[in-house]
Amino acid sequence: MVKTSIRKKLIVLLLLITIVPFGTSIVITYLYTKESLKDEFIKENVNLLYQGKLNLEAYIEELKNLTISFYNNVDFMDYLRNPGQEDDYLAKESVKNVMLTILYAEKNINRVNIAIEEDNQNVSVSKRSGVVFSSLKEGDRENFQKARTNQNYIYIEPMNILQADRADKDQRSQRDVFTLHRALIDVPSNHLLGYISLDIAPNKISEISEKLYVKDKEEFYILSQEGELIFRSNSEVSENEKWITQLINRPEPSGTMEWQKDSFRGLMIYERVSESTGGWIMVKRIPYTSVFESALSVAKINIMFGIIGLILVILATLFVSFKITSPIRVLLQNIKKVEEGNMNVHFASLGNDEIGVLGERFIQMVGKINHLINREYKLEIENKTNQLKALQSQLNPHFLYNSLQSIGTLALKNNVPQVYTLVTHLSKIMRYGMNMDEDLVPLTKEIDYIKAFLLLQKERFGDQFEYTLQVEQEAFAIKVPKMILQPIIENYFKHGFDGSHDTKGKLCIIGRVEEDTLILAVRDNGKGISEGRLQEIYQSFNQEKQKVNNKGTSIGLRNVYFRLKLYFDGRAEFHLQNLDSGGLFVTIKLPVDREVN
Repeated sequence: MVKTSIRKKLIVLLLLITIVPFGTSIVITYLYTKESLKDEFIKENVNLLYQGKLNLEAYIEELKNLTISFYNNVDFMDYLRNPGQEDDYLAKESVKNVMLTILYAEKNINRVNIAIEEDNQNVSVSKRSGVVFSSLKEGDRENFQKARTNQNYIYIEPMNILQADRADKDQRSQRDVFTLHRALIDVPSNHLLGYISLDIAPNKISEISEKLYVKDKEEFYILSQEGELIFRSNSEVSENEKWITQLINRPEPSGTMEWQKDSFRGLMIYERVSESTGGWIMVKRIPYTSVFESALSVAKINIMFGIIGLILVILATLFVSFKITSPIRVLLQNIKKVEEGNMNVHFASLGNDEIGVLGERFIQMVGKINHLINREYKLEIENKTNQLKALQSQLNPHFLYNSLQSIGTLALKNNVPQVYTLVTHLSKIMRYGMNMDEDLVPLTKEIDYIKAFLLLQKERFGDQFEYTLQVEQEAFAIKVPKMILQPIIENYFKHGFDGSHDTKGKLCIIGRVEEDTLILAVRDNGKGISEGRLQEIYQSFNQEKQKVNNKGTSIGLRNVYFRLKLYFDGRAEFHLQNLDSGGLFVTIKLPVDREVN
């Protein structure tokens, strides 16, 4: 069964080869474009904000100059130096003319006010009323004090928040103004003469501000040094915002910061107006969506082309993969037939390429295998079966068994029990060999057969030979191929034991079970086998056909090896090993978890 087909792998590979580089290029292009546009965007807006700061400073400076334009007016300055002249007509006219000149010098000035603390006197004029002389209001003293303590002797009071979305800009109330307070100092005595205050409509500030941002895409604010909102493009922003607190505490006069808290995600660019013109902070907030709008447009175009290219690649990939893998699928289907035992494989040519050649070679190979199975392998199995039957029928069992019964009876009549015992053991051997119905027998029967054989050998060699049986009880019930130990033991008596009085022959048969394996071993102290001959025996095991030679050492061993291979499908093990102390150690390992027919 194919776990992962070549077709799928080919499709995935071709798609990866296309998608990964193209996708990577889109990502890299987007990131590079994104950062480049971000830097360029910041640079442009910093320059724009700086220009806006210059315009605002110029406007405030113009207003400041109006507050000192009367220093050359001798009559007006004399009035300030000598308060209490409100009954002097000429003095009042001089004050009125100066204040009206200032009032109409700039269209956005709504009111001019002069306060003299020494005389507790207040003079004001507006475009809605004439000159009014009155007493100084206590509520103004705090703002006057801020102007007095300022190094530039000015203080700009943000009265109301200016909103960019006000529809009635031309009909603002009197309170929709900011107030410029200046302390009037008598030069060079540094004596405080009084204070002048200008109430100014925010039209000019709104005009300057609205040129510095794009509506509906960006936000713009003007803050006082204390964080009060003087101008805002977004009416939902209040003075207690966290970003305002963080911004007014920054020591740099200008800069850029990123903000990703609350409901805003984007850049904040700020510029501080000089202290001499109020020290306001101009802030422009730009969402990331506006900053990266161009980069996103480029990315969308690339993605669109990528999708079109991907569709074309998928179609080409499917065509190529089906063209390549269809012959392979035909080949796999026929391989499956062979696995199921159907050796009649025929299919049309798979083409003129390598796969086509592979198909032709496959047909030829299956034909040869089929020929070998029919003519060689089956004949080999039949030959092995015939050899086993021949081994079991080398003697005429019926004639010998009847003869042995007669000899045993004669021995008992002549009172020779030893002869009877030997005849009994020999009859067991013959009876075991006569049973042609069993190919597999319990190990206990094989051991009984070996005992009878060894007792005959013991009687033959006497004290010059001894044997031991070390077979676990658990192993007796396990079925083994018939007569697999006898050829090994017979090989010892034929080639390893000479029966001389110099060395006592010893033979040990071992049987034990380890997990799912039955281990049978035969150990002797005979002559062993030379390394060269041992290699020849192992090489003969690997030959598909038994080529019987005149060296009888390997005939019985080869029969045992091929029978084990036949019965256990190659899962049995058969090892020969020369012992350092002399002799041969033969090991057989058989699986016990399989039913053998």
